[in-house]
Amino acid sequence: MKIAVVLCALAVIPLAGCGTQPSPPPAAAAAVPAGEPLPPSEETAKARLERSPRHGEYVDVKLPSGGAPIRTWIVYPERKDKAGVVLVIHEVYGLSDWIRGVADQLAREGFIAVAPDIISGLGPGGGGTESVPSRDDVVKVVRSLTPADANARLDAVRAWAVNLPASNGKSATIGFCWGGARSFAYVAAQPALDAAVVYYGTSPEAADLAKVGAPVLGHYGGDDARVNATIAPAEAEMKRLSKSYEPHVYEGAGHGFLRAQTEREGANLRATEQSWPRTVAFLRERLE
Repeated sequence: MKIAVVLCALAVIPLAGCGTQPSPPPAAAAAVPAGEPLPPSEETAKARLERSPRHGEYVDVKLPSGGAPIRTWIVYPERKDKAGVVLVIHEVYGLSDWIRGVADQLAREGFIAVAPDIISGLGPGGGGTESVPSRDDVVKVVRSLTPADANARLDAVRAWAVNLPASNGKSATIGFCWGGARSFAYVAAQPALDAAVVYYGTSPEAADLAKVGAPVLGHYGGDDARVNATIAPAEAEMKRLSKSYEPHVYEGAGHGFLRAQTEREGANLRATEQSWPRTVAFLRERLE
């Protein structure tokens, strides 16, 4: 599939394949419930969390190798049957209220949403994101993680989550910015994953793409050349390998559009409105 470019002038009807492929069926968008069908923006995340009816809590997940546990925010859906698990991989800014708000929205859609603080134990006094004095300092700590360390921490949280009594045993990742790149890389490292969603994260190298064993859905801002330069090579290699990678680029949107929904004169909000229903439909298809 070609990269899907969503034109602002045609925001109501997303175009796939640069205008050469049919748009997704209406059912994909209709799958999102009415009321608050989108994740919160950064500005509204805390208020949304405070009024959420869903059960969310912090849990400490032990690492098999020992050391500080991974402080993890988990939100359960309100449903009678078992649900799939979605690991929410935070931005380079760590485990924020906004990431917790995205997890809550995923639980509203029917998934067990699990958002680990990947830098747990690495902050001052052995703390995590909450212990680091500034956003810039959080960025430094996050960037100090090696891919192997990040994967080991995700492995521990995924193994714990899929064995919860409420889990159906299926799992996927969704990541943003740094977490988007980790989401794509992790699906190459963890063969038990059923799907991965990438929001404006860079793509892995060709050698890692050969290890991808589950479908990947990608969402990218049109004005994000650094990240978008990695889409076409990954798309070509995934196609050569007969693997599923479906990238969508949203015209006029910037990096971080799902968090910064009020910016870029409506383009970020349009990208959010079009990408989120695709994400929910994709996850439901592979985790139900």
